[in-house]
Formats: sequence, C-alpha cells, structure tokens
Amino acid sequence: MSQSTALHADPLVWGHGPKVFEVFLEPTCPYSVRAFNKFDALLNLVGEDQMTLKIRLQSQPWHMYSGLIVRYILAASTLPEGKAAAKAVLKAVADHREEFEFADHARGPNMDTTPNQIIDRLEQYSGINARAPFDRAELQNEIKWHCKYSRQNGIHVSPTFIVNGLVQLDIGSGDEIESWAKRILA
Repeated sequence: MSQSTALHADPLVWGHGPKVFEVFLEPTCPYSVRAFNKFDALLNLVGEDQMTLKIRLQSQPWHMYSGLIVRYILAASTLPEGKAAAKAVLKAVADHREEFEFADHARGPNMDTTPNQIIDRLEQYSGINARAPFDRAELQNEIKWHCKYSRQNGIHVSPTFIVNGLVQLDIGSGDEIESWAKRILA
C-alpha cells in the first residue's frame, strides 16, 4: 500500500439485517473474548439477513497493550482482505489472550516484551501482516473514531452491548446466544 493511497478501514460489520447488535470489545479482556467467540454462532442462529453485527473496539488503558493491539486490528482492516483480516487478528488475540496480557494488569512476562514483539506475535498467530498500515499516521483517525464513538455512547466497560441503538447493561458475555437472539429480534 503506497503512502499516497488513501487509507480505508473496512468497517467491522457482519450481516445486513434490520436489527443491529453493536458490541464494544477490548481484545484482551477475557469477557470480550468470551463474547467474540459467540458471534459466528449468533449470526448463524439469527441470520445475516435479520441482523447486523457491528464490532467496536474499546481500548482500555489497564489492558497495557490495548492501544497497540487495537491499532494492529484496525490496520489489518485496511488490507485488501478488510474485515476478514481484522477478524483473523481478533481471533488470534482471543486464542492466545494470555500472551498479550499482564498479571493483574501490572506484572508478569510481558513486562519485558516490546511493542515490536507484540506485533510479531500478532502477525505470527493471525498470519496477517499489517505492519505497513500500522505505521501510517492517518490510521489514528480510525482509532479516534472508535474512541469517540464509545465515549459518545457512554461506554466504559467491555464488553458493552447496544441493541437497535440502545445500551443494554443487562446483557453479558456469559449469556447464551439464544438470549442475545431474543433481545435482538424483540
């Protein structure tokens, strides 16, 4: 991707139905990972013609490499594979969450891990090389959009769920997908 080419992030949106399920995720959060791992089954249950799933990235500073990982996911979304590349990175983080996290958000093996080593892990586990777009300054516009959108909607924790435009604080990552489906289709 040449620096003169405009950077375009593919929206992290699956399905095309009238019912909208937005989920704000922090990629290394164990509860976000639990929710993320249910999305394909949810789309299959409800139907892509009945619902639209939108993933919003909610970077949180207590997850120490959160900003770096969110940036890499969004960088992946600018590749020709678009949201599929971003999803592959999200899946890689979900499958290897402990390798991107800190013990009690403050200590552990990652204290000696550099940002470049985290990027190496992201690339190795996902098979997605998003280094070129990761390095582009204008990627920050996409990161800022996710942050501003979260703030505008009063999002503080991950995961947070919005059904058809309304925040649903009583929906959780531990809920069965049938429960989510009922709320989405109501």
